[in-house]
Amino acid sequence: MRKYLTNGVVEPKYPARTVANKLDAFASKLEGWLKSEAKKGRKQRRNSRQLFNDLVVLGFEGSYDRVAAFARNWRQNQHEATKTTGRGAFVPLTFAPGEAFQFDWSEDWAVIGGERTKLQVAQFKLAHSRAFLLRAYPLQTHEMLFDAHNHAFRVLGGVPQRGIFDNMKTAVDKIKKGKARDVNMRFQVMVNHFVFEAEFCNPASGWEKGQIEKNVQDSRHRLWQVAPVFENLDALNAWLERRCIELWSELRHPQRREFTIRELWEQERGTLMAAPSAFDGLWSTPSAYRPRAWFISIATAIACQLRLPIGPLVCVCMPIAW
Repeated sequence: MRKYLTNGVVEPKYPARTVANKLDAFASKLEGWLKSEAKKGRKQRRNSRQLFNDLVVLGFEGSYDRVAAFARNWRQNQHEATKTTGRGAFVPLTFAPGEAFQFDWSEDWAVIGGERTKLQVAQFKLAHSRAFLLRAYPLQTHEMLFDAHNHAFRVLGGVPQRGIFDNMKTAVDKIKKGKARDVNMRFQVMVNHFVFEAEFCNPASGWEKGQIEKNVQDSRHRLWQVAPVFENLDALNAWLERRCIELWSELRHPQRREFTIRELWEQERGTLMAAPSAFDGLWSTPSAYRPRAWFISIATAIACQLRLPIGPLVCVCMPIAW
């Protein structure tokens, strides 16, 4: 007491208490990993869960939360040191069962037939239960977009009331003021076939379909970085479908942690509209179709030629006299 009075100290100060934890022995290793991961491309980085699993292999016996907190603090310190900011605040959206699904394309890689192949991946996610499906294609054409919807509604067990998309060229011909769009004819016919309402995000507003944007990031860690080698694209898509369904049972719903994604999907499935027959891309307005300048010619030994423009409702046959 006499020491504080003679020094004029009103409130005594104590040194900060430090408590040793199981991560201390691995802190330098984890920090080194975080530095190396920060230099990699966004698609190739390991997330906190993968870093935790790698530490466990080295003998770490602590919890995942401790590793995640260390990584979070390290990244925040890096943002502050470089005078940048992290992620901003957001307002979470809630969706009723069967109300909506979100769709987006992503670009990923897989080894197919011994070659590393760039793929365009169609990603679907039910906005309520968070059940998701991925399907890979070589391109983002209308035919592949239609096929992706056919398989998605088959696996998800029905069609929600509306779909949330970005302004992809296969869906939107022209972006107008506000939410007004000139919708692509072929896309609109597909929407009418499945009887859902298409809703388009504002340009450069990915947060309006934030669930599928996050699904794109998560799928790279959960699927693509651990994907085996495939014989062909069919084998890859069969593996993707099977693995997505397995993950429904393994993952907890991010907001309702007492349920798995599969448990909420089983509740939501009854609220979905029954899926009609598969959409084949045909419609009854030939004038709306602009045929591609590509023909398949088949010449037989008896001089019979058959020419088929690629597209619906157009077929020109040239038979021969027998």
